Amino acid sequence: MREIVHIQAGQCGNQIGAKFWETMASEHGINVEGAYDGNNSLQLERINVYFNEGMGGRYVPRAVLTDLEPGTMESIRGSPFGPLFRPDNFVNGQSGAGNNWAKGHYTEGAELVDAVMDVVRKEAEGCDMLQGFQITHSMGGGTGAGMGTLLVSKIREEYPDRIMSTYSVIPSPKVSDTVVEPYNATLSVHQLVENADQCFALDNEALYDICFRTLKLKNPSYDDLNTLIANAITGTTCSLRFPGQLNCDLRKLAVNMVPFPRLHFFLVGFAPLTSGQSQDYRVLTVPELTAQAFDAKNMMCAADPRHGRYLTCAMMFRGNMSSKEVDDQMMNMVNKNSSYFVEWIPNNLKASICDIPPNGLKMSSVFVGNSTAIQEAWKRVADQFTLMFRRKAFLHWYTGEGMDEMEFTEAESNLNDLVSEYQQYQDATADEDDIEGEFEAEEAYDEE
Repeated sequence: MREIVHIQAGQCGNQIGAKFWETMASEHGINVEGAYDGNNSLQLERINVYFNEGMGGRYVPRAVLTDLEPGTMESIRGSPFGPLFRPDNFVNGQSGAGNNWAKGHYTEGAELVDAVMDVVRKEAEGCDMLQGFQITHSMGGGTGAGMGTLLVSKIREEYPDRIMSTYSVIPSPKVSDTVVEPYNATLSVHQLVENADQCFALDNEALYDICFRTLKLKNPSYDDLNTLIANAITGTTCSLRFPGQLNCDLRKLAVNMVPFPRLHFFLVGFAPLTSGQSQDYRVLTVPELTAQAFDAKNMMCAADPRHGRYLTCAMMFRGNMSSKEVDDQMMNMVNKNSSYFVEWIPNNLKASICDIPPNGLKMSSVFVGNSTAIQEAWKRVADQFTLMFRRKAFLHWYTGEGMDEMEFTEAESNLNDLVSEYQQYQDATADEDDIEGEFEAEEAYDEE
């Protein structure tokens, strides 16, 4: 079976990961002890995508949990789902990275990374047919950003032909948890552009908005946000785990979603999302799921897709539905909103259908879009980075850990290049005339 190894780094990554495994366990009917108590044989059929079968029928998540400080790990160990995880797969340092990317990537993280890689290697070797790796982390902190990207590049080195997908929490527009977020995020993007195959961009502010506007929660906590993220992650891999009419896996997703190797940052949306009061009044239909999933308010990243154009999109439906209806809806969507799709990729919508819906729902859908609008998020980070870097604020924390200013300059220009690449493809048309010039420029760039 095509297995996935899951890695979670830093506090943010571990909290998302813990919620993800809770959702995953409930979907497959696994209880807190790791024993199966579900009622559907399909739950066990491909359970080995995410779980290893241990002694006496115990199912163990194929997860590697890592952090540079013991706090988050202890709280996962002490949580109701703590006993589910294999104790050897908790790898943590003691000192912490203190929101410093250089500590996570070069000093503290580099000391711990070999221990983590041993566990990853062990999990990967236990697989029959490894599909790839997924990592949950944040981009603004020290461990998730610094050590997370270090792990990505180490894994890339060892398993170059396996899919590497990351669920990255990027800095929000208004709310910031740390002052040095722009530095950490820029340095992380610099790594992820080169080493990851697909990055699902999430951010707290957009998730808060979904909780306020759509779910009508008065004061949402991180727990609510993580549930949203967990739903999106389980949706992207449901075709691997359950039978369906039209399958989709991580590699199919990557091949269909990434037109140019550097542009692999996706917007994610999940439907249906409704508030508690209006739950009984809604009717779940394919058109409604499609409409909500495409809705700009539904994106888990603060970039408005109406400000850009979609290069490619994927819709992953779950539940009992007719494939004709899905095809009609996709067709409908592209025809109605043709101005939001680039015309030089004719069929840029991929659909997949999985027969088993998530717990408690009749049908659901996950939307993944590769939109040029995500440059808004990167532009924001780049502007904040430039403001701070011009005055060399906070730089001594990074140079003190052995980093060079040159690396900051490189990361900044890489991020600015990424933004201008998105802009270039947003403005590109399907006309014959202007194509030659663009390609010549690119060829010259490649030869350099």
